[in-house]
Amino acid sequence: MILSIVILTKNEGANLPTCLASLQPLNAEIFIVDSGSTDGTVEIAQQFGCQVFQHPWENYAKQLNWALENLPITTPWLMRLDADERLTPELAEELQRILPATSKDISGYQVKRRVFFMGRWIRHGGYYPTWLLRVWRTGLGTCEQRWMDEHIVLSEGKIADLHHDIIDENHKGLSFWVEKHNSYADREVKDILGIGLEDDTLLNKGQKSQASQRRWVKQNLYARTPLFLRAFIYFIMRYTIGLGFLDGKEGLIFHFLQGFWYRFLVDAKIYELRRQKSLSP
Repeated sequence: MILSIVILTKNEGANLPTCLASLQPLNAEIFIVDSGSTDGTVEIAQQFGCQVFQHPWENYAKQLNWALENLPITTPWLMRLDADERLTPELAEELQRILPATSKDISGYQVKRRVFFMGRWIRHGGYYPTWLLRVWRTGLGTCEQRWMDEHIVLSEGKIADLHHDIIDENHKGLSFWVEKHNSYADREVKDILGIGLEDDTLLNKGQKSQASQRRWVKQNLYARTPLFLRAFIYFIMRYTIGLGFLDGKEGLIFHFLQGFWYRFLVDAKIYELRRQKSLSP
């Protein structure tokens, strides 16, 4: 066995079966770190032969780093996956073929994430391909201590690209999506305002990746644009110049909610906190 996979869960009964089914061709060791699910998530994981561990939730970075430090992982390679993600059959085959033959100077692999929303692949608006470091040599990766947009950072070695995709498709519906992004907005405000966790390790290490490039644009261009105006500009650029309109009705909903409503909500929460601070005695 060459690969272990770590999945963090909390009430993922709607998503986990599809995720775990996609992993079956790999013959991988699958670790589930659960934080108190009540919807049958643990039972589903056990039915698929996963090792299940319980650990109370603080935030994503701390939960994943706890897993990396405490799980009995013995394989030379490790992969992080979310419960609402699945591997394409082509990616599963590629992992089986590539990992045993990887040269020693390569310590991690990026994969492309293909997002589905309301059953439709969101191919435009700058949303595909999104490259993520998801596979790395055991012991060489840690998760950034950030509230939002946490990434895996390698202590050494080069990063290479895999050819095939991870599919991201949440089956919990639109109401859950909205609630989740409201929570994301709270976390992103903490990052922007420097509340608690803040770690630019990804940039400081000099790892050249799409993630570092996106963060540079966000911190140096987007952040300097006035509140609220930047949400309008971002959505217009994404939907027109980025060809988001080609993603159909589902794409209109997604790009508007994720590219405008969510970004506007983050700004509104920032405005609210600043206003409360200015009014406080």
